[in-house]
Amino acid sequence: MSETTDDLKQLPLGDWHRGLGARMVPFAGYEMPVQYEGVMAEHIWTRTEAGLFDVSHMGQLQLAGDGAADSLERITPGNLSALAPGKIRYTLLLAQDGGILDDLMVTNAGDHLYLVVNGATKHDDIAYMRDELPDGLTLNHLEDAALLALQGPKAADALARLVPDAASLYFMEAGSFEWNGIPLGISRSGYTGEDGFEISVPADQAVALANALTAMEEVRPIGLGARDSLRLEAGLPLYGHDMNADILPVEANLSFALSKARREEGNFAGAERVLAQYPDKAAKQRVGLFVDGRQPIREGAAVVDDSGATIGTVTSGGFSPTLQRPIAMAYVPMDMTQTGTAITVEQRGRKIACTVADMPFVPHHYHRKSKP
Repeated sequence: MSETTDDLKQLPLGDWHRGLGARMVPFAGYEMPVQYEGVMAEHIWTRTEAGLFDVSHMGQLQLAGDGAADSLERITPGNLSALAPGKIRYTLLLAQDGGILDDLMVTNAGDHLYLVVNGATKHDDIAYMRDELPDGLTLNHLEDAALLALQGPKAADALARLVPDAASLYFMEAGSFEWNGIPLGISRSGYTGEDGFEISVPADQAVALANALTAMEEVRPIGLGARDSLRLEAGLPLYGHDMNADILPVEANLSFALSKARREEGNFAGAERVLAQYPDKAAKQRVGLFVDGRQPIREGAAVVDDSGATIGTVTSGGFSPTLQRPIAMAYVPMDMTQTGTAITVEQRGRKIACTVADMPFVPHHYHRKSKP
């Protein structure tokens, strides 16, 4: 990373992290905590207890005005106009040629849409939306808000002690709440595969909320390292690694984000190119890999054929603390995407045997509403 400490922005909780002994690293233009006591321990704690993540580098946006959802659908393939108040949808921000500019969460907050976009792309996302959306809409960047993620099987019990009504939310639902007179926007969502919440809080109140949560025995602060290993186990792609503007949704194995209604309408950015690949006509696709042996494979390693020619690329990889084995994500030719297919990866001159695996690698534990 070329960023220096002087170039980096500071999180509202920056001093709080340092006071807890966090090792700080550059990420998305910010100085962020990568770990406190160690990635492995923090990963396991989140899977069994409750971990508190600072994700304030993410972009929190408000889009308001008549026809906001319909207008946003011009550059996303999600059925946002059908989104009920208090509901959340995962979608993709698409370039005019259908390439993925970002992935984002969109919440119908009643009188506006609340968007959470990736930290490294937020300023480009804002500029693109302002160029593509009608002038009558208002797009605000909530720069005075922090964002915390409380994740793990004990997250709901912990948060309910501070905000009892938040426990009534189900996965991909959100609402406005209050704690000690402080307004909170809470969604039951996250990027670890565990049950949990994302909490938008005024930046000047973030320390108070973080202290209240970590005062509970089951809640510990968790760094970026464990967030990455958790999302990898959950089979969740990371923008800028597992997808980018050169990748289309079907290639990224994100066809679920192409809603049926929008496929039928075909009126979103790059629709002709995107839908030409649906459902299985892409030349390549993102898959999960089980890696033989104990040595992890990393982003950038080549997928090769029997002759040694490069036919794909590893985009994420690491050691799974839960499974106690290396796992990875990679782009491979479509005819090699079936579970159980043998794959060869070359890393630093060494060929490593892998097998296409189902994702998520570790089952999700989202708090979903039971179907009648």
